[in-house]
Amino acid sequence: MDELAALLETAGGQTAAVVMQSKDSPDPRTFIGEGKVAEVKELVHAMDADMVIFDNSLSPSQQRVLSEELNVSVLDRSALILDIFAQRARTREGRLQVELAQYKYLLPRLTGMWKHLERQEGAIGTRGPGETQLESDRRHIHRKIAKLEGELKDVRRVRSTQRDRRIKNEVPVVAIVGYTNAGKSTLLNRLTGADIPANNRLFDTLDTTTRTLEISDTCTVLLSDTVGFIRKLPHHLVEAFKATLEELSFADLLLHVIDASNEEWMEQAEVVDKLIHELGADHTPRIEVFNKCDRWQGEIRPHGKGRVSVSAKTGEG
Repeated sequence: MDELAALLETAGGQTAAVVMQSKDSPDPRTFIGEGKVAEVKELVHAMDADMVIFDNSLSPSQQRVLSEELNVSVLDRSALILDIFAQRARTREGRLQVELAQYKYLLPRLTGMWKHLERQEGAIGTRGPGETQLESDRRHIHRKIAKLEGELKDVRRVRSTQRDRRIKNEVPVVAIVGYTNAGKSTLLNRLTGADIPANNRLFDTLDTTTRTLEISDTCTVLLSDTVGFIRKLPHHLVEAFKATLEELSFADLLLHVIDASNEEWMEQAEVVDKLIHELGADHTPRIEVFNKCDRWQGEIRPHGKGRVSVSAKTGEG
């Protein structure tokens, strides 16, 4: 829930209250059950809140029912992450990827948006404006999705041409991966002297940045910064960012940056490992970089084969 609050802050919101619900299985209609909905409704009213955000994914119908019952807009974690990505994407490719993910998220939710018009349907054989509007919207979104996928295919083609050229020139590629806000951009800046904006906030980097790093007179590598991972990353986003993320499977080495100052670093590292596996980059050699070791709490710092402890901020290690 702390992470959800941090995401909300990143999106520009403020947390008014936090509600927990423990149920054996989600309520099919409202996800949290009628009693809890009433409790949340009172809280919304008391706190004068204008939005309720769920840490889980809600089905389109649950989202609709909850909005109606609570009288405020309801978002789930996926929608919140999509919103942050939409605010952050700078390059054309980044914007295309986010837009594609948003449309795919929107498609199954259209029905709910036109519910109020469907009630106007007349007798048999007459079609209410709701339905026709819904159909044309659906067609429009399907067209948009197809167009965006086409444009992203072109981006991928350009990428693979660049990749072939790098392979021909035998330039090794090192990809920096890790949980969001683990310090990937700071590390890239420290190693290459680049000046990528590096802020202490979630998803600061959405657009892949590549810089050259001269290791010795005979060895130069390309260092790529990638978008940060997070638990429950919306599936549409992973799909949309495939073009960027497939760089991982072509890299010669992965630097897995782990925030050593975070108490949950183990869980975070697991999330990243899972996504590396999903993207088919399992067999790429990797070094675990325990970053922010100037704020490490334990006795002995992580070290050993394929592990280093550094502080990208101070330059230590």
